[in-house]
Amino acid sequence: MSRLHNTVKNGGIGLCLVLLVLSVATLYSRSFGFVTHEENPLVPRETDKRRNIDDKLNFGARPQVETITSWKAPIMWEGMFNSTAYDELHIQLRSSVALTVFAVGRYLDAYCKNFLTSAEQHFMLGLPVTYYVFTDSPEKVPEIELGPQRSLKVIHVKMHSRWQDISMMRMSMISELIESEIASSFRYVFCFDVDQVFKGRFGSEALGDSVALLHAHYYKLPKDRFTYDRNIKSKAFMETGDYYYHAAIFGGLCENVKNLTDACYLSIMEDKLNDVEAFWHDESHLNKYFWLTKPSKLLSPEYCWDWSIGDMSDINPVRLEWAPKHYDTLRNNI
Repeated sequence: MSRLHNTVKNGGIGLCLVLLVLSVATLYSRSFGFVTHEENPLVPRETDKRRNIDDKLNFGARPQVETITSWKAPIMWEGMFNSTAYDELHIQLRSSVALTVFAVGRYLDAYCKNFLTSAEQHFMLGLPVTYYVFTDSPEKVPEIELGPQRSLKVIHVKMHSRWQDISMMRMSMISELIESEIASSFRYVFCFDVDQVFKGRFGSEALGDSVALLHAHYYKLPKDRFTYDRNIKSKAFMETGDYYYHAAIFGGLCENVKNLTDACYLSIMEDKLNDVEAFWHDESHLNKYFWLTKPSKLLSPEYCWDWSIGDMSDINPVRLEWAPKHYDTLRNNI
C-alpha cells in the first residue's frame, strides 16, 4: 500500500514539475513576441510628461497621512492632485485603459452588474476603456449601457472547484490576455475584484507605470501586524516589507502588469510543486513582488474602502467601496 502511495505521490510531483517547466518555457517564448501599445508619436517624451505631472503633486496637503514612499513614489490622496490637469494630459496623450475583472459562479449574479454600471459612472471618464469580464457563464453577463469610447468583452473561462484556485490562476489568464490582445491596443491595464462598487471619481490620477493599492485594514497598523506569508517554504515568504498591498486592485503599463502576473503565476506554480499554498493566495505573491519590484504609484484606501472599519477620519471621499461579503454562500461550490 505504501509503495502505491509513493507511486501516486511521485506521479503528482512529476506532473507539477512538467507543468512548471512548460509554464516557464511558455512565458519565456512569449517575451520574444510581446508587442506593446506604442507611445503616441505625435506627443514627444510621453513618459516625461506623465512623470512631470506627478512631480507637481501637493505632498503637504494631507499632513495626517503618508503621501510619499521612501523610494519617492506618490501615495494618492484627495487634495494632492489637480484632476482636471491629469485628465487633460491623458486625453492629450491618448491614454487608453483595459479593465479586467473575474465574475465566476455566484459572484457573477451577486456583483457583476453593480460593478460595471458603477464603473461607467466613475472609472476613467473621458478615456477609452474596455471591460474584460472573465466568467464561466458568458450568457449571464449583464448588458449595460456604455458611453462613447467604452466597450465590453466577455472571456470564457472554466470553473475551478475551489475559489482559491480561481483567485490564483487569474494571474496566468490576465498575462495571456495582455499578450494576445490588450498590449497591442491599450497603454494601461487595471485588474479588479468584482465584489466592489465605484462611488466616486476613480480617474486618470491613478494611472502610472506600476500601481499598487494600500489595504484599508492595514495602512495604519505597524508592520509586525501585516499578514505576509510567514511560511519559509513558500515563494511568497516575507519577513518584512514596505506596506501591505490589497490584490483587489493593481495596474499600470501593460508590460509592467504582465511582468507582475507572470512572476506571481510562476511563484504559485512552484509552490504547487512543493505542495505549498500561500497564506493569502495571489495576494501574498503580489506583496512579495511589490517588495522586490517597487510600484511607482500607490493608491490610498480612498480607492478601496471597507465601511466596517470604524475610523474613517482619513477617508474623504470614498471612491470605491467593498460590497457586502457573503462568503458562506458565495464560496460554497462557487
